[in-house]
Order: sequence, then structure tokens, then C-alpha cells
Amino acid sequence: MEKNRIKAVVIGGSSGSLDVLLKLFPALNPAIPLTIIVVLHRKNAPDSPLANLLSYKTSIPVKEVEDKDAVLPGMIYLAPADYHLLIERDFLFSLDSSEKVNYSRPSLDVTFESAADVYGPTLVGILLSGANSDGTAGLDAIKRAGGIIIAQSPETAKVAFMPEQAIQHTDIDFVFDSDEMAAFINGLR
Repeated sequence: MEKNRIKAVVIGGSSGSLDVLLKLFPALNPAIPLTIIVVLHRKNAPDSPLANLLSYKTSIPVKEVEDKDAVLPGMIYLAPADYHLLIERDFLFSLDSSEKVNYSRPSLDVTFESAADVYGPTLVGILLSGANSDGTAGLDAIKRAGGIIIAQSPETAKVAFMPEQAIQHTDIDFVFDSDEMAAFINGLR
């Protein structure tokens, strides 16, 4: 696996994953030359403070995605609540309000599969803590496209089911805790 070709990292999670992001983000190199896309299962609430909360933990700009935002390197993008987040071939985000997938909108599988189609072997997918199997099929799509897939160590996950599903049903490349994830992402160019 060549770490020098990666252009984007997509991180998905559900219950318990916010704790990981709050540890991961302060450890990331602020000059990171790639795009980070975060998709979390969360309640649909207007004026959610999540983007602000995450931005306090890193000097990398954090933005909740709006429809047709350009995907730029050196940014952390957060999927908004109640929309599936897609990436178009011309590197624009697209928000979709179609039916829930895996009881979720945004669905991790939807974003992972869309990112795999666009980024192919230049993508890393990371699946964090959670209580359902959303994200496993998406990680498999990333792997089939030549990307690198990572699961949070179930021993460190607040809810181990989601990363366990990925480990059992995909050809996972790495199983990391949050410190190992940070070191890996900081080593990407």
C-alpha cells in the first residue's frame, strides 16, 4: 500500500464515535494536504453545534457541507444531519434526501461508496464506533476500488458492533485506536 498517493480520508461512525473524533482531531497535522470527510449518524436538529465543537479541536478548517460546495484539500467536511452526502465526479458535494439506508440518513455506506467511485485508489476509509452495520458495505467498495480501509479497534470503541462488522466482513487493512489513526493520517501525503 502506497500512502503517498492518498487524496482523501472519509471517516464514518455512529454511537460513541464523537469521542474518537475529539481525540483524533487535535492530533492531526494542521498542514495536512488532503481532504477529510466526516459522516456521523446524528439527530436532525437545526443549528447543530457539532461543526463548531469539532472546529475547537483542530486548526484545520471544519465546515458542514452545503449542496454544491467544492471539495478542497486541507479541509475537514462534516455531513449535515438528515442528508446523504455524495461526491460528484467534478469534486462537488451533493446532498440527497432520499430514503434512509441502514435506518440512517446520512448513511455511511452511501458516502463511502460515492467517495470510492470518485477517488478510487486514492481514498482511505475509516469506520468508528457504532451499533449497526452501516459502513461495512461502503468500506468494501473502497477496498474494491483500490483504497485503504481501517476499522477502529473494537476494544477501544464505545460500541464495538460497527467496527466488528467491518473486520468480520471485509478485507480490512488496519485496526487502529485513535492515536494510531492520527499517526497514520499524518503520514499520508
